Amino acid sequence: MSKTTTDDTPQSADDQDLGAAGSQLSTAPGEDAPNLPSLGVIGWARWFWRQLTSMRVALLLLLLLSLGAIPGSLIPQTGIDETAVADFRERHDVLAPVYDKLGLFDVYSSVWFSAIYILLFVSLVGCIVPRTWQFTGQLRGRPPGAPRRLTRLPAHTTWRTEAEPEQVREAALALLRKRRFRAHLVGDAVAAEKGYLREVGNLLFHIALIVMLIAFGWGQLFKSEGNKLIVEGDGFANTLTQYDDFKSGSLFTNDDLVPFSFDVKEFTGTYERTGPNKGTPRTYETELTYTEGADGEEKKTLVKVNEPLEIGDAKVYLVSHGYAPVVTVRDGKGKIVYQDAVPLLPLDANVTSSGVVKVLDGYRNPEGEKEQLGFNAFFVPTFGGSAAGTMLSQFPALDYPVLALSAYHGDLKADSGIPQSVYQMDKTKMKEFKDSEGELFKQLLTPGETMTLPDGAGSVTFEKDIKEWAGFQVVQEPGGGWALGGSVAAIAGLAGSLFIQRRRVWVRAVRGDDGVTVVEMAGLGRSESAKVPEELGDLAGILYDRAPGAPDPVPDPSDPSGPPDTDPEAVPAEGAEK
Repeated sequence: MSKTTTDDTPQSADDQDLGAAGSQLSTAPGEDAPNLPSLGVIGWARWFWRQLTSMRVALLLLLLLSLGAIPGSLIPQTGIDETAVADFRERHDVLAPVYDKLGLFDVYSSVWFSAIYILLFVSLVGCIVPRTWQFTGQLRGRPPGAPRRLTRLPAHTTWRTEAEPEQVREAALALLRKRRFRAHLVGDAVAAEKGYLREVGNLLFHIALIVMLIAFGWGQLFKSEGNKLIVEGDGFANTLTQYDDFKSGSLFTNDDLVPFSFDVKEFTGTYERTGPNKGTPRTYETELTYTEGADGEEKKTLVKVNEPLEIGDAKVYLVSHGYAPVVTVRDGKGKIVYQDAVPLLPLDANVTSSGVVKVLDGYRNPEGEKEQLGFNAFFVPTFGGSAAGTMLSQFPALDYPVLALSAYHGDLKADSGIPQSVYQMDKTKMKEFKDSEGELFKQLLTPGETMTLPDGAGSVTFEKDIKEWAGFQVVQEPGGGWALGGSVAAIAGLAGSLFIQRRRVWVRAVRGDDGVTVVEMAGLGRSESAKVPEELGDLAGILYDRAPGAPDPVPDPSDPSGPPDTDPEAVPAEGAEK
């Protein structure tokens, strides 16, 4: 039996053009190669565009973007912590100028990072658009017809049946459509295809990457982040002047702040009392009343750790907590010159805290001269004694609060025009109050006790009312939701492109020479997989039940070609034959 070695698949137009070009460019031995024209500007532009939109370049750019983000995580950034950047410059005289030239102190706004970012964006867009157009054409078209010899495909099976060819094809068409194949009749065979979601997942993954890039860029340009410490009973309005510190993106303006305000009614903290986790916080929550906009309705809510208050694009997080002892300062005549809650900053897990009390106005010394008072404050919520002159707290709750004060008088330099920290005191023009032994005047106070300053200079009372403060972080990230949605979509698209296989199935039913219908089935996947033979075997089993087999013809001894099954190309793939 003669066989042809010519591939039954028609030669593509690109292959024909390539063969024609090869025949034209071939030269006889000894002939000089033809002089090819130069690419020119347009040719080089096309070459660059093809390289930029190729998958390998996109992956390379994605890798470079990931590597470029590493310095932004390891090196202090100007837009995040300018103090850390200044400290780095002081400690590294050689590296700092190099980092400045490379833009490593402001990675995400540097020229090289922006170039990688934009090139990756263009590469993804240039890759997606033609693939989407091509995939749309595939969806509008139909699966291709069956090859001439289905037995040459890796997974195939064949049998004989007494059913009519038309009945077999109709049964196959109904079966494949029920299995969600796109199927139609082409000549004497049914052509079906399935797994288009693989390409959908691939496109979804790339589109999700674009969405994430846009969301990342949008968030970096328009984001804002501010911190505010608020004592119980005080409030906050979302304006720039209300923040203790504030950072924002390069395109952020004050008009982008979400209008809202809130009051801190009460802070509640509970702690583990016993066991190995003694002192560990169990709950941190703050009761707030807030309003949206200038004329919004007042609402109540609880803000907890990792459970922020969401108002528009802004989220209000509870990030810290401490104590604010109420201190009353009187002059020598008993007049109150200062009375307020003094927020103190915690130093350890047991909320040992420190800070200063500053009396800037209204105080006159016994001689009648205007002066300013300053007190170093050290507070422990549960006094556990002192070691080496340092007070120790044994528990973060207010079980045995003690306040230590040391007194100074003079000029705090608050009117110099130089900003000062409310938690530190400039002592360059301050004098110490002295005790009877000539040492710095200081005293330990419990709630309700009063420290009398020497020489009739006045008194300081540690009030019984000890307030607590809460630290809030207000964050606006306009692209956060899009970034989250893009990441979820990217994972879903990647899973679809990895686990869904696009495959084709053909069923041919023709009448044989002896009048019995011969059924041939074959499957072909885009990549090698055990799923194609298994699925083909399952489909063949169902179709065989609907068109049961007929006995094989008795071979004619005089026929030199032998029975039909002796053709090695007709041997079904293992596991697929019925």
